[in-house]
Amino acid sequence: MGQAESTHITGNTMSESRREFLQKMSAATAAAMACAAPRPLAANRSVAPAATADSCILLWMAGGMAAPETFDPKRYEPFEIGLQAEKIISTFPAIDTVVDNIKISEGLEHIAQVLDRGTLIRSHVQADLGHILHSRHQYHWHTGYVPPQTVAAPHLGAWIARLPGPRNSAIPAFIDIGQRLEDIGEKEELKAFHTAGFLGSEFGPFVLPYPDRAIDAVRPPAGMTPARFESRYKKYRELVNREVGDHASDYQKESMLRSMENAYRLLNSPERVAFELTQESAESVEQYNTGRFGLGCLLARRLVEAGARFIEVTTEYVPFLHWDTHENGHTTAARMKQEIDRPVAQLILDLEERGLLDRTLVILASEFSRDMMIEGVPGSSARDQSRAKADVMGEMKQFGLHRHFTGGSSVLMFGGGIRKGLLYGRTADERPCVAIENPVTITDLHATILRAMGIAPDTALEVEQRPFYVTEDGKGQPVEPLFDA
Repeated sequence: MGQAESTHITGNTMSESRREFLQKMSAATAAAMACAAPRPLAANRSVAPAATADSCILLWMAGGMAAPETFDPKRYEPFEIGLQAEKIISTFPAIDTVVDNIKISEGLEHIAQVLDRGTLIRSHVQADLGHILHSRHQYHWHTGYVPPQTVAAPHLGAWIARLPGPRNSAIPAFIDIGQRLEDIGEKEELKAFHTAGFLGSEFGPFVLPYPDRAIDAVRPPAGMTPARFESRYKKYRELVNREVGDHASDYQKESMLRSMENAYRLLNSPERVAFELTQESAESVEQYNTGRFGLGCLLARRLVEAGARFIEVTTEYVPFLHWDTHENGHTTAARMKQEIDRPVAQLILDLEERGLLDRTLVILASEFSRDMMIEGVPGSSARDQSRAKADVMGEMKQFGLHRHFTGGSSVLMFGGGIRKGLLYGRTADERPCVAIENPVTITDLHATILRAMGIAPDTALEVEQRPFYVTEDGKGQPVEPLFDA
């Protein structure tokens, strides 16, 4: 994220400050809290498809993972002082994979060996929202709706927690691993989509920023007896009624109370051992331990085994860090590939070995890609935010893809009824590397995910006397060629 993103964003028809953006999102959250119980709508709904997956794991490459440096390698140019920037597309060479017609980028050798278990989409496209703001694009991807909305749109994981419901009443249906929501930039914007919105807090994410400390979040406090819980629960109910009062509907207040009941159930369940990574062998931990993301993948595997419905594991969004490469792009991408390569592949192999992959949908995605020369898409009015601008290479920090690119990115999908060894969609070989074959929008990608989970994309709930759809306006279309016949 560039510094300009911290000061303002530009919509399609008007300029709005970051403060105005947050005010609108806060108003939407307040409106959601005032909502009565959302009611299912039967009209204009498709028949729910047969589920091909019981659980979903989203591996979120937060910050803008450059497709030409990862899963869609292009013409390769090694670093050389004096190299013209316009000639650079990929800064890593391509490598072979176990699928004959698929090559990916150097540094992803482990993932290359499991691509025959899934599908690689190379034509995912994002909307041109004008001036790029990471949290704004992440909100769009995670909820399916462009912010701001008049009501707080639920996270995709919240829909999946609400509609099929929990697989195990003792395990949170929606778990978010790896993203801190405090002490980082844009924390309020990140909180705006880490929510169940009008669905109620009981369907919101159980947030675990540090996977190696996850067990601490599910240990009962000292002296927590049933009698003491009843006393706390009574005080909490009084607090909710007093502090929330008329600002929230009875439904939202009851949802908050059910959240506490669910937490108590987990604290007193023997199944909380699923959160304890020390239960794994040293060899298993070593296979995954490339840092917080790697351990998050291990925790996700354990939680799927325990009955979680939707789990997001993120490389974490922090401005100017990780995939948010505004300078030192090549060096940072090399480090990030080391962080994700082995654990992603091991997760797929472990799920397969345990007989879970066929019914677990695993998705690897990011909010957009990156390009050396283009901000947004060709012709976009988005402000150039690269911090390493150079017409020719003079130092290593200028080498890599620093600008945000929404015209074509890559998505990996495994398990959950998804075809094996499939390459779907294509981007242009030369700049601009936009999707030129079978473009997949966020709306249709969500419809595809929901189809796997047994949810029709035009499923709607009545919110404040109007329908709110699980995909934008109920128009999502599953990409059927991605599924096994």
